[in-house]
Amino acid sequence: MGLAHQIQEKYHTLTKSEKRIADYLLAIKGQAVYRTMKDITEEVKVGDATLIRFCQKLGYSGFSDLKIAIAKKEFTSQYDEDIDYKYYDRILENQVKVLESTRKLLDSVTLLKAVEAISKANYIYIIGVGSSGLAAAALEQMLLRVGVHANQTSDPHFQAQALSLLGPKDLVICFSLSGRTKDIHDSLLIAKENQTPIIAITNFKSSPIAELGDIVLQTANEEFFDGGALAGKISQMYISETLVRGYEIKNQIKTVELREKVLRSIIDKILD
Repeated sequence: MGLAHQIQEKYHTLTKSEKRIADYLLAIKGQAVYRTMKDITEEVKVGDATLIRFCQKLGYSGFSDLKIAIAKKEFTSQYDEDIDYKYYDRILENQVKVLESTRKLLDSVTLLKAVEAISKANYIYIIGVGSSGLAAAALEQMLLRVGVHANQTSDPHFQAQALSLLGPKDLVICFSLSGRTKDIHDSLLIAKENQTPIIAITNFKSSPIAELGDIVLQTANEEFFDGGALAGKISQMYISETLVRGYEIKNQIKTVELREKVLRSIIDKILD
């Protein structure tokens, strides 16, 4: 049973304030999974207790339980379709769609500011946790190939220690699809205290992590139930590639010569 059907069944039992919540959720549909309690209570102008009572009337323990149910329903519907469909085509279509959506969100002025920040920074730290930690590690390697020395870590304790030593002439680049990863947010607060510039790479410009960023580059993939899926990584890698290529162009890096040098350093490690 979907959320719309559950709301329709219970609508006559809802108070006036609860009906406003119901109408709002019906309007935004699946996007509800990317909202917080604060988002909804401020938008609908109700208290937390009203939202919780609304969720309980629908049979859920609270708002988080409701969001999981919505995400589970959408995820199940998508995978049920794969039975009668070439699932590998759907996966490819999704990746292409995410790349196209990320490109539409990419602003050339903001990108240039990010490239300039990388160019000016004395020291660069790249942070992320979970699958976003993999994106941070990949960007570190990509930057190294164009002569930029940066360090990354997905360990929250080490992030805190490292960022506490940075200053205004350094740079932090962070990855968080949701923009609400607590460990990343906590680390960025330390960087903010030290007036260290922050490039935030995230889905949502209104998220807590984006609000801490001096420069925000948006990814386009939305993962709630299927965290760590390929689409999110591809979106992050696309942003990373544009940053690295932008740096090469701005700084007139001799790309071929530099990449040849890097290749020669590792070619002996390749088996014949």
